[in-house]
Amino acid sequence: MITLVLTNRNRDLQIVKNCLQSLSQQNCQDFDCVVVDYGSDFAYQLELGNLLQQYPKIRLINCPTQGQLWHKCRAINMALQQTTTAYFVVGDIDLIFAPTFIEVALGLGNNDEVHYFQYGFLSQQESLLSKDFNEYKVIFKGNKEVTGTTMFPTSVLQSLNGYDEFYHGWGAEDTDIHIRMKNAGLKLFFYDKEILLKHQWHPKVYRSKSSIHPFHSLLERINHSYMIQTQKTNRIIVNQNLEWGKVPLLSDYEKLTKEAYVLQLKATILEINAVLAQMANFTNEVIAIEIKAVSGVEKVKNQLKRIVGKKYQPVYDMDTVNNLLLETIIKQYRNNPYDYSFNRQKNIIQFKMYFQS
Repeated sequence: MITLVLTNRNRDLQIVKNCLQSLSQQNCQDFDCVVVDYGSDFAYQLELGNLLQQYPKIRLINCPTQGQLWHKCRAINMALQQTTTAYFVVGDIDLIFAPTFIEVALGLGNNDEVHYFQYGFLSQQESLLSKDFNEYKVIFKGNKEVTGTTMFPTSVLQSLNGYDEFYHGWGAEDTDIHIRMKNAGLKLFFYDKEILLKHQWHPKVYRSKSSIHPFHSLLERINHSYMIQTQKTNRIIVNQNLEWGKVPLLSDYEKLTKEAYVLQLKATILEINAVLAQMANFTNEVIAIEIKAVSGVEKVKNQLKRIVGKKYQPVYDMDTVNNLLLETIIKQYRNNPYDYSFNRQKNIIQFKMYFQS
């Protein structure tokens, strides 16, 4: 059998329904399906739960990770840790699956091979229509670089510690796992004999600086550079210093309401660097941090002091503070319950974390 995992955050519920409906119409039903919702809005998660009642075959894992960076790799790995079927397929919630997809995938199954599938992309207008799979008109086909839906031998993927949970936001995680599979000696095959997956159009609102939700301006480029280093150093096994596929517990996130300390900081290099270092000393306590930009007047005073040779307070701009904090979370504290926002209009970062032992 196959386990298929679909990850989600606030995707339009009609898009989700189209995906789930196509899975309910598979010719072969020898598969399990897990939807991992990683931090959609609370009201949305309730609606998603109601929708999934129409599809009892599909299991839902709800994560209370609102106010966090999107973390597709962790969401995938949660399902992988619980999988006992021979094959594991990573898909996208915005796909429509051909009725023969599971049947074809099972026919390709081999413990020494990885198979990934070509996408057919739909236009915005076509995505709004309700049709049988073959009637949807594809405006263009994805090439070998589109690696979003892949079937792995489960035991091999588990032995490599799954997807690399360094990757947050979007980009490179799918290519990374292909590289590591090849490094482990498996053969990769691109299935393009026919289009079995059609991708529904949707806006990319999740990559916007206008939101107060966590957003790192350079993260996609960092992800790409990290992936290149995976390739150059022949990495195979990852996630060796932090637990992987950890399911976030609501009871841990409820602790965020009980703050042990509230730190109010300005965006000076001294204060920010100090608090980043101090994080290593927090254990079993909730720390709330508010960071405000240094005012224009203070910046002018600092500049004058620097010119005349007096001690001054070097400062960060708020985008730099934001990126430093998010990078620290990704590298050291990504499994900790946290809540993060950056109001760029008011130039205030508010960050709360439960530092587990």
